[in-house]
Amino acid sequence: MFAVSQPDTESVVEAAGHFRLYLGAAAGVGKTYDMLNEGKRRLERGTDVVVGFVECHKRPLTEALLQGFEVTPRKVVDYRGSQFEEMDLDALLARRPRVALVDELAHTNVPGSGRHAKRWEDVLELLDAGIDVISTLNIQHVESLADAVEQMTGARVRERVPDWVVRKANQIELVDSSPEQLRRRMLHGNIYPPEKVPYALTHFFQTDNLIALRELALRFLADETEEELLEHLRRHSEKRLWETRERILLAVTGAPGTDVLLRRAARLTARAKGELNVVHVIVADAGSSNGKASFEPLRTLAHDLGAQWHEIAHADPAEAITEFAKDHQITQIVLGSSHRSGWREVLGGGIIRKVIRKAGDLGVDVHVIARRQLPENFDQQPAELGEES
Repeated sequence: MFAVSQPDTESVVEAAGHFRLYLGAAAGVGKTYDMLNEGKRRLERGTDVVVGFVECHKRPLTEALLQGFEVTPRKVVDYRGSQFEEMDLDALLARRPRVALVDELAHTNVPGSGRHAKRWEDVLELLDAGIDVISTLNIQHVESLADAVEQMTGARVRERVPDWVVRKANQIELVDSSPEQLRRRMLHGNIYPPEKVPYALTHFFQTDNLIALRELALRFLADETEEELLEHLRRHSEKRLWETRERILLAVTGAPGTDVLLRRAARLTARAKGELNVVHVIVADAGSSNGKASFEPLRTLAHDLGAQWHEIAHADPAEAITEFAKDHQITQIVLGSSHRSGWREVLGGGIIRKVIRKAGDLGVDVHVIARRQLPENFDQQPAELGEES
């Protein structure tokens, strides 16, 4: 277990309670267990310790540790036809123990259960009243990291705690557990109910995710900057989209006006200070538009515009485009409309709709831009004013 002391510089805490926080990489590492053990040690030394709210999640070892504690009765709240139990903040303030154990700092209170929407706000009021608080938190609930963790794990992080509240803790302790140990505990039914285990193991509790979250918690305790923490997340999520830089994909066919489309995509890329990938999907029996010779001018133009040219052999252009987008961390896809391309003639249409649908699942934006051909007699038209003839 690692401990990091955090000096509190807020003037309001001179008369406030001491705040200790148990931080974990994920559910099931043992935060509540360690919090109760610490409370028991203090209780045995004669300290006035009261449980404000502890969630055991039906874990027998955790429930056994509650024996011997004074527990503040929970407030029962009716909400939308159901009953919920929340911490009774006023009862805890009236009891005024020396130390209050308050689990799950990121918890959102049921509307109407009290004057605060979030449990961390309840904790701040306890601290302001001079009551010491010991609480728990998972790293994904830290506000500055929540969005990035969502993209890495694919799981929504609905409950969040402001960074300044976490940093307000006088002491933060990491409750550590290896990914292998945590997954074993999951399989043994010590974290989630049996019906939730298979999904958890193949999603949030994947080994790679747990490794990244564990290291993220360590780095957070080491006071690394937000940029350093997010960069660490990016290195551990190569299969997911990270919008560190705009990466634009332009899908090209042999349709007239594609050169104009390429220049427009290059301008979009320059404005976004990103990188442009030009993708030509070679479909068998798609006609002469797939001939390499006919694409040489486009390939040369792409090179001149600073883009990377890619040729992919695939029976399904939409599938090829979206697979490339996923593999190359593409953030925007540009498609041309107006003219029927060789793909649409071969496959009967619907390419654009299919790309939009698949890209939406990846969180990638799609731009459909009209092709604009230069007039056939363009070379014979008079030069514009200000241009050399």
